[in-house]
Amino acid sequence: MANTPTSKSSYRNLWSITRGHRTLYVLATLCSTLAIAGLMAVPVIAMYAIDVVENQDFGAANKFLLQLANYFGAATPFASYLVISAIIGVIVTTLASVLQFLRGRLSAVASEGFAKQLRESLYDRTNHAQAKFFDHEEVGDLVQRCTSDVETLRQFMHNDVDALARALLLVFVMVPILLWRHPTLTFYSVMLLPIIVAGGIVFFRFVAKLFRAADEAEGKLTAVLQENLTGVRVVQAFAREEFEYKRFDRENQNFRDKYIRMTNYESWYWGISDFVCTVQISIVTIGGGYLLAQGQLSTGELLLFVTLASIVVWRIRQLIDVVERAGKTLVSLERVQYLLNAEQEPVQERPKDLRTRGRIVFSNVSLAYNDTAEHIKNIDLTIEPGEKIGLVGPPGSGKSTLIRALLRFYPIKSGSILLDGKDIHSIDVDWLRQQLACVLQEPFLFSRTVRENLLLGKRDAVEQELVDATRKSLMHETITGFPNGYDTRIGERGVNLSGGQRQRLALARALVTKAPVLILDDVLSGVDTHTENEILANLANKEHQPTTIIVAHRLTTIRNVDRIVVMEQGRIVQVGSHAQLFAEPGPYRELCDIQGLLDESIQYETELAANG
Repeated sequence: MANTPTSKSSYRNLWSITRGHRTLYVLATLCSTLAIAGLMAVPVIAMYAIDVVENQDFGAANKFLLQLANYFGAATPFASYLVISAIIGVIVTTLASVLQFLRGRLSAVASEGFAKQLRESLYDRTNHAQAKFFDHEEVGDLVQRCTSDVETLRQFMHNDVDALARALLLVFVMVPILLWRHPTLTFYSVMLLPIIVAGGIVFFRFVAKLFRAADEAEGKLTAVLQENLTGVRVVQAFAREEFEYKRFDRENQNFRDKYIRMTNYESWYWGISDFVCTVQISIVTIGGGYLLAQGQLSTGELLLFVTLASIVVWRIRQLIDVVERAGKTLVSLERVQYLLNAEQEPVQERPKDLRTRGRIVFSNVSLAYNDTAEHIKNIDLTIEPGEKIGLVGPPGSGKSTLIRALLRFYPIKSGSILLDGKDIHSIDVDWLRQQLACVLQEPFLFSRTVRENLLLGKRDAVEQELVDATRKSLMHETITGFPNGYDTRIGERGVNLSGGQRQRLALARALVTKAPVLILDDVLSGVDTHTENEILANLANKEHQPTTIIVAHRLTTIRNVDRIVVMEQGRIVQVGSHAQLFAEPGPYRELCDIQGLLDESIQYETELAANG
């Protein structure tokens, strides 16, 4: 797995993926700031009202409120002033609530848009990642990164992105107000804030490690679940339900233990921090009460200090909560960034020719997976347009690797591969693969209708093209026997089809494209010999004859091709027709002997000679 990015680069990337939503976040922060300012104004209004009424002195009254009081209740000026102050306080509080609603609304729209954009980016990056990226990745963990980690980011962007601005506003506005009223009590009001902040920073660093462990444990749990759901038929076939249950239970307990450990530390921290916040408010109340008794503080000022200190302390305490969630968010961001940094297939110039003739030249080609030993070595092979080539050899001889090199699933280590004289590594990979209709060794079918699977390579194919392709793969009669014919929905990975049916449907999907090059990687292993011969005969009678490469373990599959290429240990050891290779001692003759084809081959040669 690649190294995760640093915190600095992660925050930089978080900023970059908020593009298009920043204005909404700015407006949300502005609304939140104005709302906090309004909430802080209410205690100031209350201070003046209480001091005016208690001292029966309008000397400290707000002139605007005093004018309103005189206008509406000149007979009872002090009571009117108190009522007017209360009404203004309610109005300010209402406006602050409306602004908080707008903040929530704007932030929700922005965060949901951000999450949607991020999920789409992850999906696109994953789809275009190089094949080697997935060699050592667990699907469940990748799903975890695209779902749970994105949700962690979304929640942070929705709830906490403007929290720092609110906290700074409280500190820089509240402290001057309190200093203006009473410097000594101001010190009492903020004396424990450094302890709260420092404790939050230390806890932030600690909880980030715990969350990473819990998140990775959840990813492993998801991977086990995904793997077992995908392979449930295998589990049932081997009666391994109990074993797999215990395996799942181990990962489940591991996730639970790590999550409980994290929440235990969180519970201790929040309990202690709540206690410190309560002590801070108590200090203000006791200190303010003493100063009030000494005549150094008015009742309104005491109310102001207690109220503002409570707001600030709990807001700062909530900011530490935000810091904790920021730690979790940073972990999720790094996991998401790992996918965003996945090495992509290059975007290159698209050839002007819409289709190729299908001439393929391998020139001294070698390929190794992940810097290991070479899987194919010094391959030299020329395939002419319309020629049929068979690839045979023992397992691990490099047949499928040669196909992967042609499809550019893996970069070659040395040499070159030319398609109609163009180096395939210098042309657009999407264009290249449109020229190569490929049926892989393990055909994959999507959980969609038969029709949608067939249209995968050619979205504009008409009905007759689908029927022609399925007739050639001997799948048409089977499909028409389904309840809804071509609109029958097949299970995930084609689970409700037999192995032979999946192979024939995948073959039909490739034939629909009518690509100049057709690659069949052991795709007829799941059908009987009679069906195989019929399919091969249908392919031989195609109106347009593509360049065809057939990888096979069953030699009957490639007996009638133009040339057979025999591979051993990543090298080409023999090339020739069936008759040429069978006539001389060597690996091909040995393969024929192993498969019990010697007598059949003699009969075949006899019939061929008899028929001239």
